[in-house]
Amino acid sequence: MFPEEFTDRMQMLLKEEYADFLKSYEGKENRSLRINTLKDSAEHFQAVCPFTLQPVLWEKNGFYYGEQDRPGRHLFHEAGVYYIQEASAMIPAACLQAAPGEKILDLCAAPGGKSTQIAAAMKGEGLLICNEIHPERAKILSENMERMGIRNAIVTNESPGTLADIFVEYFDKIMVDAPCSGEGMFRKKEEASMQWSLENVALCAERQDEILDCAAKMLRPGGRIVYSTCTFAPEENEGSVSRFIKRNPSFHIVETTMYEGMESGRKEWVPDPAEGIEKTLRLFPHKVRGEGHFAAVLEKEGEGTGVYKGYCKNGEQKGIPPAEYKEFTEFADQNLKEIPEGIYLRFGEQLYAAPKGTPSLKRLKVLRPGLHLGTIKKNRFEPAHALALACHPVQAVNQLALFAQDERALQFVEGQTFPADGEKGWYLITVEGYSLGWGKLAGGMMKNHYPKGLRKRMES
Repeated sequence: MFPEEFTDRMQMLLKEEYADFLKSYEGKENRSLRINTLKDSAEHFQAVCPFTLQPVLWEKNGFYYGEQDRPGRHLFHEAGVYYIQEASAMIPAACLQAAPGEKILDLCAAPGGKSTQIAAAMKGEGLLICNEIHPERAKILSENMERMGIRNAIVTNESPGTLADIFVEYFDKIMVDAPCSGEGMFRKKEEASMQWSLENVALCAERQDEILDCAAKMLRPGGRIVYSTCTFAPEENEGSVSRFIKRNPSFHIVETTMYEGMESGRKEWVPDPAEGIEKTLRLFPHKVRGEGHFAAVLEKEGEGTGVYKGYCKNGEQKGIPPAEYKEFTEFADQNLKEIPEGIYLRFGEQLYAAPKGTPSLKRLKVLRPGLHLGTIKKNRFEPAHALALACHPVQAVNQLALFAQDERALQFVEGQTFPADGEKGWYLITVEGYSLGWGKLAGGMMKNHYPKGLRKRMES
């Protein structure tokens, strides 16, 4: 199952624990999800949830679900009510302690598990930049941010070096879930095991050094970086953190909450360990109900008060005047009880709402410049799917409320038209109180505006 050089090293590191480590891979894979608190509270969701849930110790909104459950095939998944996420992967964003109103960067963000967890903690307030260097993965990231109904996020497709050149001591907090050799994911991803080599471990460690140094330049004094990997390799964990502290002495390691089964970083596993390396976290599959993971909290010396303003080379983004989005204003007057806050940006026919204080997007590859409101066409406005998923049902003037077992709800995500009663116009289609998308009623028929690329057959 595992490369021989990997097992030899793990046996050397774990010694008498090695047998338990190997045995843990004979058990069934742990399956978990995290409730999206931008859509619902964990308490309420548990009351209506069709799955068998058990709590994840280190994430109050995280739950294991049953082997027979299929949350990815449920309408609630399409409504962005939860994100299917491996339990151990929930610990780094929890360590970041994101708060409303902050400026936060997720530097290696795809596919979006940690970004969406951070966004939920921010409660729609502040600025979240989610970056992914690989274009295809950046598209997946953007889609997940949309599905989860996140309003205050910008998705970029840049290298860490490009961002570090533009943003100087700009962010309050930075998440660095670094590309790694993926040893902790061998159970879930067979290709990770097949692609593993000691040479790749060394290459990953070198890449992590570069990424962390870029993050250091972008963090304000007093700010926090959380560094994480899903690997066991000491070179990429305690080693990467120790080398970083040596290169950046203005940083120190901060102790964080340790839950049952978690272990401290092993200073004996790396040469010249940094002071406080035992304050880092390790998660082993034979000790916790999850896969392998590592996390370190790094803070920068100095005081950055709540009004501290870092430097953005491009300046601040200016919004367009109301005359350039009057079609949306007319749509909102008729169909929304409140409109998204922020500055309005227009790219061709596409209209977006970006967070106030958004840095200039000039010279950046941007996939999602805020919340996609919709398309401005001649004398009319067509709302975006992203706007529907960011709206709570009470914010829409017209709503068609469906139950999960209602055949029309299933037909909707399949792209079908169905009969409905009511006055003609735009309707927010909901399932069990969660927004699913837009429909337009005319002549007793609900025209389907669910995006063609997202349509699929679902389970009730």
